[in-house]
Amino acid sequence: MTQSTISLTTLRHEHLEGALRLSRQAGWPHRLDDWQLALDLSTGFVALDTDAATVLGTVLMTPYEQDVATINMVIVDEAARGRGLGRQLMEAVIAFAGPRTLRLIATRDGAPLYQKLGFGQTGTIVQHQGLARHVAPPAKVRPAEAHDIFGIIELDKSACGADRRDLLRTLAKVGQLAVLDRGQGITGFAGLRTFGRGEVIGPVVAANVDDGKALIEFFVARSEGRFVRLDTAEGSQLSAWVANHGLPRVDEGIAMQRPNTARSCLGPFTTFALASQAFG
Repeated sequence: MTQSTISLTTLRHEHLEGALRLSRQAGWPHRLDDWQLALDLSTGFVALDTDAATVLGTVLMTPYEQDVATINMVIVDEAARGRGLGRQLMEAVIAFAGPRTLRLIATRDGAPLYQKLGFGQTGTIVQHQGLARHVAPPAKVRPAEAHDIFGIIELDKSACGADRRDLLRTLAKVGQLAVLDRGQGITGFAGLRTFGRGEVIGPVVAANVDDGKALIEFFVARSEGRFVRLDTAEGSQLSAWVANHGLPRVDEGIAMQRPNTARSCLGPFTTFALASQAFG
């Protein structure tokens, strides 16, 4: 393998087995189905050793309409590091994203490169996972119905400053959504889907931390004894509470944005758990 035999091209479904090899090498829990879901919602690039047709690096951009996108699945094969592939992949996807505000969750190893490319730190994301403990299902939280999706999209947009309708409609199909409903319209929602070693709870959007806890408890109750993951902002006031439900803190990532300006989230709602570190 030489630099001249490495090329960047659009990441397609035929590259996913090679991408899965890279994520396993990195110790990530993603299944092939998780990669397929990410690619279905995204556009990306792959670094290929054209002599051996081997996948050496990946990056995806998940667009939320024309204003915002997340950058995710940034991986370079251990054997190909030190050749600038990570920077090449990032520069390609940044150029493709155009004027969108870009967000990502970085490892400590990856953060210096992203800083050089104009990303700034906006917070810390805490990863919790483990076997869900028994909890009583909360009142006023119910499974979402088809007509709820319109309200869910608006709540999510208020919380994260992006129109994620494609993501949310997809999550409703591949997983489950639940809503907080006190009889005067929905005031929060949460999602659950199969991911990695088990299931992931998220996104969770609510007006306050108690409502966020109720939404999380709805799915913890349904997942008792199963492996569950949840990613939350360090400042969400949820970390210790989540740990008491059988999901200890196991890792953290650095939330970054380009350009590093304040989000235009003026609504009264907060994201208490991410859809995933890839999707935000």
